[in-house]
Amino acid sequence: MDKAVSQGTCGFCNATFDKSAMSKHLASCKQRNVESETLPAKRKPQKTKILHLVVEGRYSPEYWMHLSAPANATLEGLDRFLRNIWLECCSHLSAFIIGGTTYSRSPMGEHEGKNMYVALRKVLVARMKFYYEYDFGTSTDLTLKVVSEREGGTKGESIQLLARNEATSIKCMECGEAASQVCSQCVYSGEGWLCDKCADKHACGEEMFLPVVNSPRVGMCAYTG
Repeated sequence: MDKAVSQGTCGFCNATFDKSAMSKHLASCKQRNVESETLPAKRKPQKTKILHLVVEGRYSPEYWMHLSAPANATLEGLDRFLRNIWLECCSHLSAFIIGGTTYSRSPMGEHEGKNMYVALRKVLVARMKFYYEYDFGTSTDLTLKVVSEREGGTKGESIQLLARNEATSIKCMECGEAASQVCSQCVYSGEGWLCDKCADKHACGEEMFLPVVNSPRVGMCAYTG
């Protein structure tokens, strides 16, 4: 599978940038600023600290997102957001690892870490890098970084998607056409990416196939996007 640098689209102006350039763009995006400044006074949310987060696949960085998260949002809320947009398949366990401490939904005692019901402002600071794992069996690992902090308006504890990578173009390993399916057994050796026609001939059988989706969890467990 080609690991080339992926491009992404700004959710405000639809301009296209790569992951690193997107951070700079979002800080000065005119359309983003216009939307914030033109809200009617009665609808303008209260000012609070907002974190700009970049999330990427730890071992597949071609999948990435830029998020805006109020500092009063919780790790549990961030966990829920990541599950909804990128990961959820079978209600697996998950955890954040921040500065050597593990945060999960139901920690088993003090030696098993802390719970996720903690505000981001209490555990994250600007420029900090931390990690996340979904499913401790067939795991999907993410790297997150706090790019910056700013004061701004937000609605409650809502986390907002600012930008994400465009779907990665993956070629069928047999014919070179666009792959639409991936074998959940062969994917671990970097193979099994196939178009519909070639998938019919694959030795592992159709029950092993999952759709090619825009997520670092593509091809894992029962994830269909």
